[in-house]
Amino acid sequence: MRIVVAMSGGVDSSVAAALLAEQGHEVIGVSMQLYDQSEGQTSFGTCCTIDDLYDARRVAAAIGIPHYIVNFESRFDEQVVSNFIKEYSAGRTPIPCSHCNSDVKFATLLDRAVGYGAERLATGHYARIEPRPDGTFLLRRGADIAKDQTYFLFSLTQVQLGRALFPVGHFDKGEVREHARRLQLRVAAKPDSQEICFVPDGDYATFIEKAAPELKKSGAVVNQAGDVVGGHGGVHRFTIGQRKGLGLSLKEPLYVLAIRPETAQVVVGPREALGRAALTASQVNWVSGIPVQEWTGVHAQIRHRHLAAAARVREIDTARVEVEFDEPQSAITPGQSVVFYDGDICLGGGWID
Repeated sequence: MRIVVAMSGGVDSSVAAALLAEQGHEVIGVSMQLYDQSEGQTSFGTCCTIDDLYDARRVAAAIGIPHYIVNFESRFDEQVVSNFIKEYSAGRTPIPCSHCNSDVKFATLLDRAVGYGAERLATGHYARIEPRPDGTFLLRRGADIAKDQTYFLFSLTQVQLGRALFPVGHFDKGEVREHARRLQLRVAAKPDSQEICFVPDGDYATFIEKAAPELKKSGAVVNQAGDVVGGHGGVHRFTIGQRKGLGLSLKEPLYVLAIRPETAQVVVGPREALGRAALTASQVNWVSGIPVQEWTGVHAQIRHRHLAAAARVREIDTARVEVEFDEPQSAITPGQSVVFYDGDICLGGGWID
């Protein structure tokens, strides 16, 4: 089978490509150049840098497969970077990786795979696809729960799942690195990326201010009663639940409870005030393609590192849902994803309003 593998230069996608080649498939490695890298982001171990592209090319050469670099800068800027800036300016906290996976990687690379005459697109995601007797597909968490990436893949459709492969999804990270050593891949010990790939040094506030100087607008930090307790240099510098970097000298620790871009106010309060028992979400995708219309019990995950909590969900409008948790959840954050699970099956998700 001819398979295109999205190669980021990391150990996971490198092992995915190498295992498929070892199994006898005709593998084509493709790496995405996503942004202008002339101002940094060349250090070893980050994501999608020039060094990563070179690592991907060297791995492809080592396992004897062709490798191509495709320029997706324009689409990435439109779908991911611009969204990132717009969301922070609106007092929301975006997830670039989810937008990249749904709007760039799978949407665009699947089309590119067709151009290469490939039947499938493989990635290094820690997730699993299970074919069903009726011809549909389930999206399951990766076997390594600590590395599971289905939270970033909730927007996948049945068509996309039918053409996707996750060759390392049934391994844990240690097993993936062991395969990399066995296959003598130079990236076997390469660290996992943690940063936002297009933000040099992880300083997202400065990145946003450079791209949109008008957002550097001072405002007031207020308590729940509306009393001014401090000031700030822009709402884009804050996220719900934030404690550090508030610039306040008060006896009790305070957390960001709300962000009001229309008045440039940041509302702070005690930790217990962060709890919420309900939310609404928009642009909801159900992996099965069938919306949940009546109240349905699920486990809902509101952050990548959040433990999915018991809840119920129902559709209230086209691609919009309401969610009620059995117990209040801390720091429900607009702009983040809420992803729904039934056991280890990812049912879908959407963007928290």
